[in-house]
Amino acid sequence: MSLQKTIAFFVCAVVIFALLVTDILISHHVERTTEESQMEKAKAVARITANSPLVIDALTGRKDESEIQPNVNRLLKNTDVQFIVVMDMNGIRKSHPDPKKIGQHFVGGDEETALKGKEYVSTAKGTLGKSVRVFVPIFSETKKQIGVVAVGISADNVEEMVEQSRHIMYIGVSVGILVGVIGAILLARHIKKILFGLEPSEISKILEERNTMLQSVKEGIIAIDKDARITLINHEARRLIEKSGIKEEFIGEDIKKYMPNSRIKEVLQTGVAQFDEEHSMHGITIVSNRVPLYVKGEIVGAIATFRDKTEIRKLAEQLTGIRLYAEALRAQSHEFMNKMHVVLGLTHMKHYEQLETYVSSMVSEHQYEIGDVMRKIKNPVFAGFLLGKLSYAREKGIELTISEDSYLPQPDDEGIIHELITIVGNLIDNALDAVADCKYKQVNVVIKYYDKLIVKVTDTGNGIKQEEIDKLFVKGYSTKGENRGYGLYLVKESIERIKGNIHIDSVLGEQTIITIETPYKSRDEMEDD
Repeated sequence: MSLQKTIAFFVCAVVIFALLVTDILISHHVERTTEESQMEKAKAVARITANSPLVIDALTGRKDESEIQPNVNRLLKNTDVQFIVVMDMNGIRKSHPDPKKIGQHFVGGDEETALKGKEYVSTAKGTLGKSVRVFVPIFSETKKQIGVVAVGISADNVEEMVEQSRHIMYIGVSVGILVGVIGAILLARHIKKILFGLEPSEISKILEERNTMLQSVKEGIIAIDKDARITLINHEARRLIEKSGIKEEFIGEDIKKYMPNSRIKEVLQTGVAQFDEEHSMHGITIVSNRVPLYVKGEIVGAIATFRDKTEIRKLAEQLTGIRLYAEALRAQSHEFMNKMHVVLGLTHMKHYEQLETYVSSMVSEHQYEIGDVMRKIKNPVFAGFLLGKLSYAREKGIELTISEDSYLPQPDDEGIIHELITIVGNLIDNALDAVADCKYKQVNVVIKYYDKLIVKVTDTGNGIKQEEIDKLFVKGYSTKGENRGYGLYLVKESIERIKGNIHIDSVLGEQTIITIETPYKSRDEMEDD
C-alpha cells in the first residue's frame, strides 16, 4: 500500500473510531439527561399539584371534589405530561384525562409506596399505556397525608425525544466522518507533496545513499542551520577536528566552537559563497569552500567543505611532478626525434666520422645540461622542473638560460618548492609567450640565495605598458584573449603565502625584468642551528 493510501486509511479509521465512541458516549449521556429532565419536569408538576390549596381543600372536604378536575386540566394543558391523576388515600381517582375514569381505582399497582408518604418514581402500564410515573403525597395543613398525585410521562414520548436527539447526533457524526475522510485524503496528498512524491522505502534508500556518499568523500563536510549550529558532519570532518585535539559530540553545537576563524557566518548573512580560502583551525591550516543553502529562495543554512592544506600540498606536489615529467618527456622526445633524424641521415649517407662526432656532441651536451642544473639547483623536484622548461624552450626555438651564478639549496620546508614552481613556472611561461614573435628570443633566469631568495626572470619581449602592470595580478585580466589571466593571479597568491614580494621593470620595445624576493631557509642552515 502506498504512503498516501496508508495515511488516508489510518486517519479515516482514527476519525471514524473517535466519532463512533463519542457518539456512543454522548448518546448515552443524552438519553440519561433527557429522561432525568422529563422526570424532574413531572416531579415539579406533581409537587405543584400536591401543594395546590384547591386540591388540599377538596380532599379535606372543605370544597367539592369536582373542582379538582378543571384545575388539573388547566395545568395539564400547560405542560407536556401525559396525565395528572389526583387520588385519595384509598387509591380512588379524583381527576383523570378521561372523565369516565374518575371515581375508579388507580391502575398499575405502583401507588402503594406513595400512599405511605414517600415520593416515588416507577414505570408501569396503565389505562393510557406504558408510562413513567412520578408519585408525590398530598399533605394537609396539619401534615396529615390526605392523598397522592400521580404525574405520568409516556414512555414512547421519552424514547421519541431520545431518538430525536440521537438523530441529530447521527447527522453530526456522519458530517464529521465525511469531513474526516476528505481531510485525511487532503492531508495524505499534502504529505506526499512535501515528500516529493517519494515512498518511505525510497526516502530511506536516498538517506542511506546520501549518508554513504558524505562519509566516503575525502573532504570534510559540515552543514549548519541558520543559527550557525552544526546539523551534519562527516567522518573526514570529525577526523580533521579531532586531529587538533578536540573530541566531542558536534551535532547541535555552534560552529565557532570548532572553527573560530571560519567566515561561514558571513555566508549566512550575505548569501555570497566563498571558495578556496585558507584559515587556521586549532593549529591546522585548511583550505575551505563555503556556500549558502537555499530552500524556496530563503537561506536556511550553509555548508562548508575543507581539507588539510598539508595533504593538498602533497597531492599537488605529486601531480606537479607527474606534469613536469610528462612535459619534459614530451619536449625531450620531440628533440630526440629530431636528433635521430640527423643520425639516420648521416647513416644513410655513410658519413660515419661526422656521425660519431655528432653523437658524442649530443651526449656531452645533454650530460652537461643535467649536471649544470643539478649543480646549481639542489632540490631534485625543482631541478627537474627547470630541465623540462629548458627542453620546452628549445622546442619552441627560444633561448632559455639559467645564469651561471644561480644557486638554490635544499629548503628546510619542502612546501615552499611547490609555491616556487607555481611562481617561476608562470613567470617563465609568460616570458616565453612574450618573446615568441620577437626577432631575438631570449629568456634568462637568475636564482640567488643569500639570507633570502631572489629570483629574476628577464625576457627580450616588447615590454609592458605602465598602466597594464597594475592590472596584471587581477584575477582574469589578460591581454591574450578570453579564458586567460589566471597565471599571475596565482603567482601573487603564492608570493603572499610565502611572505614575499614582486617587482616589475619593463622598457617598451626592449625587455621586461620581474624580480621575486622571499624568505627562504636552507636545510643546511637549520642543521647548523
